[in-house]
Amino acid sequence: MENTQTSSVAAGAALAQPEVRIAEGVVRGRWRPTTGGKGNPQSAAFLGIPFAEAPVGELRFAAPVPKAPWEGVFDAAEFGATAQRGDPGVTLIPEPSVDGESTLNVNVYTPLVPADGTGDAAGMPVLVYIHGGGYFAGSPASPWYDGRNFNRDGVVTVTISYRLGFDGFGWIEDAPSNRGVRDWLLALDWVQRNIAAFGGDPGRVTIAGQSAGGGAVMTLLGMEKAQHLFHGVYAISGALADVSAARSEEFGRRLAAELGVAPNRAGLGALSEQSILEAQKKLTAFDGGDMGDIVENGLPLGPTVDGDLILRPTPESFRAGVGSDKPLVLGATDDEFTMATADAGRAMALVPKGILLGKLGVPKEARKPYLAANADVLAKGKARLAGRVLTDRMFRVAILRIAADRGAAPTWVYRFSWPSGTFGFAEHCLDVPFFFDCLDGPAMVPLAGSNPPQTLADEVHEAAAAFIVGGDPGWARYDAATGIARVYDTPSRDVADAYASVRPLLTTGLARRSPARVPA
Repeated sequence: MENTQTSSVAAGAALAQPEVRIAEGVVRGRWRPTTGGKGNPQSAAFLGIPFAEAPVGELRFAAPVPKAPWEGVFDAAEFGATAQRGDPGVTLIPEPSVDGESTLNVNVYTPLVPADGTGDAAGMPVLVYIHGGGYFAGSPASPWYDGRNFNRDGVVTVTISYRLGFDGFGWIEDAPSNRGVRDWLLALDWVQRNIAAFGGDPGRVTIAGQSAGGGAVMTLLGMEKAQHLFHGVYAISGALADVSAARSEEFGRRLAAELGVAPNRAGLGALSEQSILEAQKKLTAFDGGDMGDIVENGLPLGPTVDGDLILRPTPESFRAGVGSDKPLVLGATDDEFTMATADAGRAMALVPKGILLGKLGVPKEARKPYLAANADVLAKGKARLAGRVLTDRMFRVAILRIAADRGAAPTWVYRFSWPSGTFGFAEHCLDVPFFFDCLDGPAMVPLAGSNPPQTLADEVHEAAAAFIVGGDPGWARYDAATGIARVYDTPSRDVADAYASVRPLLTTGLARRSPARVPA
């Protein structure tokens, strides 16, 4: 068919349906305006492009199979099916489920479609975003992940889907391990092969993600087999899983026994998707009894140290120099999981501080210095203190350890400290709409309040764009001597030893343990 692509956004204004030829065939997207009144005024969205065959039937528990070429034009006007099923209920980030079988797909947002559909060596930098959700939930169809505002900055943006929960990460005796990780790898390979057709440069790919997605991009950074697929990493509130092979197998056998089938593809493949989801939910339910245990062990579903794709725990790979040639930005909010304890102030009032810290897994020798370093948090009550401990053990200890493990590799660290107008502290997910500069998006008030500061979104987003474009977010690199980090607040500032309140946990046995696992 005749190529109808346009070589500029201005020319594209008259073209309602831009088309691009990729390796698999022709895809048709839609032009729409960007926001903010700066940079490129329009971008094109190509949604739900399959990068793999639908993981159903014989392919359900298999490694992903690249999508076969198609005839005609694939209409990429709507989001593809999601691995997340059903109504997720009220979540911090709006992440809708989309029905269907073809759950392995990508969404591409670009400000420019090359006229010849091939791109060139001077293409635009590329952001590939991996959604979070504890490796069992989440959706790339969130309106917050729309790449139009990165397009405004001249960045092609891609969001990817992957298999979740047991289908993506569960142990099955005759199935390939880490199927969700293999989905990431194939999606990134798709980007390498096809992004030039959308104006992107496959030699300038930054991977980013939040929560489990932040853990995903750090897992990829420490994976030898992934190094050729990207060139920079931005980890937002990420926590590594690094599930042991033994723990993964134990859970797989337990789930199969719960369902009364053999732990193999024949037994599990004969069951409905819903029955496996119900068993998974039952076996991973957290009743709130022992928060210290969930911090220490996390969930058994996530990237597994299988000796194949993931050869060793990711921190060991960093210490061995894997990924040291790639720049990394990483950070967290100040109170990621204080929401989990915020309503427990009355119940905690009579619990001695030392016992409370003990239940949260803080070693005895660290308790007094930790309380001294966090006196400002303790002054707000024991519930706030408990939330800060959870945050530190699950996220912020790992940030300092990873920065140290990378040695002289280019690493930048930040803290997101601005307190939500709804919660009164910087909770999990709060930094995501600032990263995407989408404070005008839906469901913002429940997370951030009625008037979140646009000036702060400008700072966070512009630093992210600067990193994606030029490999430097605009503040000093982290080094152990100064501990300098960007602290995002109103006003933002660069602070020496910005994670000083976490350091008491680094002087104990916690310092060399594996990073906490993501529970949600």
